[in-house]
Amino acid sequence: MGLLSFIRNQLIDVVEWLDDTNYTLVWRFPDEDHEVKNAAKLICREGQAAVLVNEGKLADVFGPGTHTLSTQNLPVLSSLRGWKYGFESPFKVEIYFINLRQYLDQKWGTANPVLIRDPEFGAAGKPGRVRLRAYGSYNFRIVDPGLFFREVVGTQGCVTTEDIEGHLKRLLVSSFSQAAAKSELRVMDMAAHHEVLGNAVKEAIAIDFARLGIALTMFVIENISLPPEVEKAIDLAAAQAARGIDNTMAWEGVQALRDAARQPDGNSALTAGMGAGIGMGMGQAMSHVMAGSLGGASNNLEDKLRKLKAMFESGLLTQDEYTQKKQQLLAAF
Repeated sequence: MGLLSFIRNQLIDVVEWLDDTNYTLVWRFPDEDHEVKNAAKLICREGQAAVLVNEGKLADVFGPGTHTLSTQNLPVLSSLRGWKYGFESPFKVEIYFINLRQYLDQKWGTANPVLIRDPEFGAAGKPGRVRLRAYGSYNFRIVDPGLFFREVVGTQGCVTTEDIEGHLKRLLVSSFSQAAAKSELRVMDMAAHHEVLGNAVKEAIAIDFARLGIALTMFVIENISLPPEVEKAIDLAAAQAARGIDNTMAWEGVQALRDAARQPDGNSALTAGMGAGIGMGMGQAMSHVMAGSLGGASNNLEDKLRKLKAMFESGLLTQDEYTQKKQQLLAAF
């Protein structure tokens, strides 16, 4: 009895895996040189698959449920071993469990800026190019455990999300770069159309992921950022529009005059330059500002008042001048 009990203990009659992690993709059942008992039970829970490997070759793949490991359920394994008349004796086989559930909130991002063409940033007749960065998250799941095992797992006893995230990120970033380049969206509009780019990436990446037995279930672009100098230029343009100054030269003149007014009296070089070389340019800029602010281009009192206030806030008018011109405008209406 002692010998028979020992032999029975060396045979595995229940094969299962209880996953208590949030990152394990593949886990190999630790046989410790034990052989699987004929008619042993293989338990695959929901969200799991089991891959059986015999002498380095994939024999069978089982989905969720309880399976009896016998000749009837292992036709491929039986063929590999050459058992023509069935088998009653124990056998040795490698068993890998594969997680089929979704892996959520995986992160991706552009390590280096992506170069995008945009005619709005062109100059001198040459097409413009803008560097942008992006980051976000994605979800994925294994949909073909046999293919995933052949393409990714190999002889590894355990595969985690960390083991493949680098490769997946590179595929996603490459797909994002191509989708952004092919998109007809302007760079300044991309931030408002994340979903359009996200769907384009999902469509483009589907084939690459399918080659690994993986499906991309969700792809989210959380942020698209431009170089600081471009963002600054966009902010200045928005401020210019908000202040009601349509002419770029006028706006630059306002800014230059305001900065000059803030210079200390001791800056003789700047004062001399203003008086000699810059005075005419500033006068022209001032004319553009006045024409845009108080001229006949707009008969709307609200627009004129807004432009007048912009001149005052920029330092072109004193408090008294601003008050006087404001009263004149109001009296005229």
